[in-house]
Amino acid sequence: MAEEYDLVILGGGTGGYVAAIRASQFGLKTAIVEKGKLGGTCLHKGCIPSKALLRSAEVMATTKRGEEFGIITGEVKVDFSKVQERKNRVIEQLYKGVQHLMKQGKIDVYEGIGRILGPSIFSPMPGTISVEMKNGSENEMLIPKNIIIATGSKPRMIAGLEADGSYVLTSDEALELEDLPKSIIIVGGGVIGIEWASMMSDFGVDVTVIEFAQRILPTEDMDISREMQRLLKRKGIKVVTRARVLPETLTTSDSVKFTVDINGKQEEYDADKVLISVGREAAITGIGIENTEIQVEKGYIVTNQYYQTKESHIYAIGDCIGGLQLAHVAAQEGIVAVEHIAGENPSSLDRHLVPKCIYSSPEVASVGMTENEAIENGFAIKIGKFPFKAIGKALVYGESDGFVKIIADENSDDLLGVHMIGPHVTDMITEAGLAKVLDATPWEIARTIHPHPSLSEAMGEAALAVDGKSIHL
Repeated sequence: MAEEYDLVILGGGTGGYVAAIRASQFGLKTAIVEKGKLGGTCLHKGCIPSKALLRSAEVMATTKRGEEFGIITGEVKVDFSKVQERKNRVIEQLYKGVQHLMKQGKIDVYEGIGRILGPSIFSPMPGTISVEMKNGSENEMLIPKNIIIATGSKPRMIAGLEADGSYVLTSDEALELEDLPKSIIIVGGGVIGIEWASMMSDFGVDVTVIEFAQRILPTEDMDISREMQRLLKRKGIKVVTRARVLPETLTTSDSVKFTVDINGKQEEYDADKVLISVGREAAITGIGIENTEIQVEKGYIVTNQYYQTKESHIYAIGDCIGGLQLAHVAAQEGIVAVEHIAGENPSSLDRHLVPKCIYSSPEVASVGMTENEAIENGFAIKIGKFPFKAIGKALVYGESDGFVKIIADENSDDLLGVHMIGPHVTDMITEAGLAKVLDATPWEIARTIHPHPSLSEAMGEAALAVDGKSIHL
């Protein structure tokens, strides 16, 4: 017998389970179909486990510097098995929390693979979902009035350089390492690649980053990229840009070896492990899209501003639709989709209001346009920058590298973008995000009293610097 629902969500990651909770608040009978575990990639293979490892690496790096703070320790060593145990405890605690939220919202959870069927005896429209149950029991049939596809993404691979789980890894395999390698080559200098480079270096691993583009973090502001590259090199990380791996040269025995083309010059590289970090692609195969009129372009599901597909009762959110592949974006997209299903008139998501964070050491955070984007969009701009080296709290922390950069419209004084690199900037960026939402000007940010001593003073000083009025520099 088929079960009827107001909404069925394919995928129980951050976007899916947040959408389910919002739907339950509207009183919609809701179910989630999840082939793995609730929480999805973010909780089990992405955001949370990687940040837990990054935190352990940060503690190790800080401990090694203990003498600077007057703390004398012996030789600092890492027990990576305990690092992994801590990571797993964090994941398990949060996993139980998500499970509790589903029970609290009276949301049914089906553990298995959901597939959208075409028109059938159950429904004249495509949308009946057949769930292949994980426990091997007979397929469950779900008849929803609405569907949200939230199936997320998977690591993108390079042809000929596919992960083997031993020598060539994606972040999925790297998160399960039992021992730290002595050396690692990271192919891809984007967000994930730089986080892993920072982490591995802080653990004492010899790290090389190979990036195809002209600079690492190519989607960030140019000044941020330059500063990050400078600081990574200071940590001993080798950064190679404008470089292309030649997969046909790959060999694995006791180590990984391959040739890299760097501006036409070929060089050989070898390391214990290679981490492929060249982005992620939508995980949309095997879910029955071919049974619908849903449009797919460049591997991603196409939607309107409310995340409706060409099938008006089927929505899609998160990594599977491309755009900003961030957990907090997926969550907001899920809320917008559910509110539209419930007959509300939600505001569409503005990408320029989305904070982006990189949890490396140092951290990076930004919201709004980069300097180049602002210029390309025809703005006459003015810029304020303020370094953390002039901030008392940063000196107290012993982390004074980096800066805050504010970009404003010279004519209207509108805030266009804020970019930060330095200590705890992933926590500081929310002020800039709120300023963007409220359409604040640099003058209004500067007039906001920032407590002393605090790292947030850099934000106030950078706002003053936009008009050449910074106090402490």
